[in-house]
Parts: sequence; structure tokens; C-alpha cells
Amino acid sequence: MKELEGTINDIVARLTDETPVKDFYPAQPTRLPSVQAVRDIAELGLQLFFPGFYTEHRSDNLFNAFNTGSLLFRLSDLLKEQCLLSLCFVCTSDGSGKCLECEERALAIVQDFLNALPQVRRLLYSDIRAIYDGDPAAVSYAEIIYCYPAVRAMLHFRMAHELFLLGIPILPRLMTELAHQSTGIDIHPGAVIGEALAIDHGTGIVIGETCVIGDHVKLYQGVTLGARSFSLDEHGLPVKGVPRHPIVEDGVVIYANATVLGRITIGKNSTIGGNVWLTQSVPEGSIIKA
Repeated sequence: MKELEGTINDIVARLTDETPVKDFYPAQPTRLPSVQAVRDIAELGLQLFFPGFYTEHRSDNLFNAFNTGSLLFRLSDLLKEQCLLSLCFVCTSDGSGKCLECEERALAIVQDFLNALPQVRRLLYSDIRAIYDGDPAAVSYAEIIYCYPAVRAMLHFRMAHELFLLGIPILPRLMTELAHQSTGIDIHPGAVIGEALAIDHGTGIVIGETCVIGDHVKLYQGVTLGARSFSLDEHGLPVKGVPRHPIVEDGVVIYANATVLGRITIGKNSTIGGNVWLTQSVPEGSIIKA
């Protein structure tokens, strides 16, 4: 449409002017991790940890060494490439994305990550047992694996947390945000979560970056473990990495829509009632009602 040519040319010039938005982009914008690949990595995790549930093919020998090895090779190939791309995401070198140092680091990270997988599986199965023990509606462990959104959310988190500990940028956050999109459960990969976390229903749960959760904790839908305030630097911007989220000790139960804010401690075996707004520490064995 010739009559729009001038208008379109003007808009093209304005939209291709990088000056006002340049700071929004990574140093190597052409070397970005693939969201689909991260999704595939998580799906391979589901197949690896829960054989037979997330594939069309079911074998009489679900824990088959050949199948497990095949999944691990596929996982490692995908993960190595995405780790390299994630390192490129924050790289300030010449932009080739082929530096030997980053490739070697990506390979070392993948090896460490693979070595952590048996422990990740142990923790996931402890979460499933905790859900079963605390939910009268759960018919079996198998039903929980197949149907409960908490399983996917915790798998994404526990894999992402290992990558977070290994120093990989962006990739862990991508992984947990994919779970957030599909389950409504928002867990930052930097959170520290012990064994046997029981998430009941789960929709709307938020667990912040510096949150520490002990063993055998139970969270109901809508629980927020968040920050109350932020320390600011000399430019008025939030200081990153400061502990600002709650510490939830062993055996705590937090009921629906409770909001727990700040670097406070919820003592062991405490119960926090539904709709509670809590900004102060409570001792062991407390019962807090709205």
C-alpha cells in the first residue's frame, strides 16, 4: 500500500533505533538460551525420574539401564548447549560464543549436575511421600506423580536449584518460570528447600529467592514467602542478593493465603493459619491465627 510507505519507513526508523532500549539486552543478544530446549530438559527430567509416566511407551522393566542411559545422554547434550548459551548471555567478550573457557566450564557444570541427579530424585520422592501422607484425597503415589502440579513444580525447582548452585545464569530462572506458567507455583531457583515439602493444591504459592525452608514443611495454596522491604544502593536501586525472605523451620504448616514477609523465622512445628499477615518471627510450636 503505497500511501502508507512513508509512515512505515518512519516507524521502521524509530523501531530500529536501539539507543533507548540498548541496556535491556544482553551482551550477546544473538546467543540466547532456547526456551523450548529448557522445556525439553525438564521433560527429560520427568521421564528420567518417573519412568513410564511421561512417555507413551511403557516397559515391564521401567528402570531399564539402557533407557536411563539414553535419557542421560540426551539430557547432557541439550544441557551442555544451553549452559554454554547461558554463559554467553552474560559474556562481554567478542561475541563469537565459541570461547574454549566457556565450553570447558559448561561441560564441567553438566558433569556436576549429572552427579547430583540421584540426590535430586531422592528429594523428589520425599516430596511425593509428604504429599501422600498429608492429603486424604491422594489415592496413591502414582496418582500424585501423574496428576499433581506440585510434582512438576518441584522437579523444575530441584533441577534449577542445582544449576543455580553451579553458577549458571538465566537458565535456572527460565526453568522455574516455565513451571510457574503451567502450575501457578512460583519458586525462585535460589531458594533453599529441604526434603519432604508437601504442596497442597499449590496455585498462587510464591517462594522468594533467599527463602530457607526446612524438612517436612507443608504449604497450602496462595501462601507467599516474600520480602517486606528492600535495601537501596547509592543510586536508589534494590541491593541484590541480600537475605530478605523468611526462614521456615522443620515441621511448619502454613495454611491458604497466608503472607509471611521479611527475614523472619517461623519456629519448628509451628502452624500459621489461613489469611494471616506475618512480619515478625515466632517461636517453636506457635499457633498463629488470623
